[in-house]
Amino acid sequence: MNSPVASRPYLCQWLLQNGARIGMAAVVALALGACDKHHGEPAKAAKPAPDAAARSVLVSSAQKQFLTIETVSASGAVDVLTLPGRVTFSPQAQSAVGATVAGRVDQLLVRAGEAVKAGAPLLTIGSADASAARAAFDQSGTKLATAQAIYRRNVEMVEKGVGLEAERQEAEARLQEARTEHERARQAVALIGAGSGSNVTVRAPSAGVVMAIRVAVGATVAPGGEALLELGDPSRLQAVAEVPEGELSRIAIGQEGEVELPALATRVAARVGSVNPRVDPESRRAQVYLVLAKPVDGLRAGMLAQISLRARAQEGISVPVSAVLIKDGKRRVVYVERPDGSFEAREVQIGRNRDGQVAILAGLAVGERVVVRGGLLLDTQAEQLL
Repeated sequence: MNSPVASRPYLCQWLLQNGARIGMAAVVALALGACDKHHGEPAKAAKPAPDAAARSVLVSSAQKQFLTIETVSASGAVDVLTLPGRVTFSPQAQSAVGATVAGRVDQLLVRAGEAVKAGAPLLTIGSADASAARAAFDQSGTKLATAQAIYRRNVEMVEKGVGLEAERQEAEARLQEARTEHERARQAVALIGAGSGSNVTVRAPSAGVVMAIRVAVGATVAPGGEALLELGDPSRLQAVAEVPEGELSRIAIGQEGEVELPALATRVAARVGSVNPRVDPESRRAQVYLVLAKPVDGLRAGMLAQISLRARAQEGISVPVSAVLIKDGKRRVVYVERPDGSFEAREVQIGRNRDGQVAILAGLAVGERVVVRGGLLLDTQAEQLL
């Protein structure tokens, strides 16, 4: 059997390597005090100062090998934001087609998914209002023609000296009134749309694909109601990213990114075109719209996307989260190596925690050397790592 003296170095080494991990703070303290290079003499350590944040610890070379120390450097490299998203039509690529007049749907002339050209007939509506408007337009035309004839006759009579100027002026006033009425009736008929009698044909305002039909034959419709059909231009699609409100300050118009389309197993470059000024009160996210750099075969509105935006990280310094210890439940402390080889407990103010790195807002300077692993071996009073 090995003697206690012979086995002691191996026990000390095991305690130093595993004590912090298993949370045995007292065991680690004993190991640091007993396991120096002589295996029999306690390690020399500086006496703690009254201020715990300013105290220093001196360790032997044997103990120092269990610490990982890194030099603090400025951060400001390009960071990548990975965001959930989807494919949608750009605002100019969508058209909602509504009823132009009150009536009933007589015919549906297209099907969902069908491509149509601008001006193509979509459906017909039977409307008594349309019939009345067209009749009024015809009547206003007849009235206008009559008023023009009367005015010309009065002008001729005045020029020959057999007519009265008052009658000419009265004819001119009636002519102007007839013109106004006729123009009003013409605009009403134009708003109704093409057709004759009570029949109204609703046409496509632009080329695209019929995305949805929201009405059936026989349905009663009226202007200002819900859209009857929806059209979309499949050549004008965009990506929409859902950005947390805390990240919006890092988004700018023109910012470059990449859109991954899992359904198509492809990626396409993109840039930020616009940002929705409204944050959703439930998800606490805002929509950011990206313009795709090129058309993608097979791309459809509604497809899921994963969006990566290249954003410059905020200028400052950061350290691995493993470097920061929590003391008294609220104070954040790191151990800084001094020129004499001892380690100073330094209280710091921390910021954003991202990808294993935590921003340091105050308490550290560029060029200082910080213990990034093994800090618990130096501070048995720390409660936990950050």
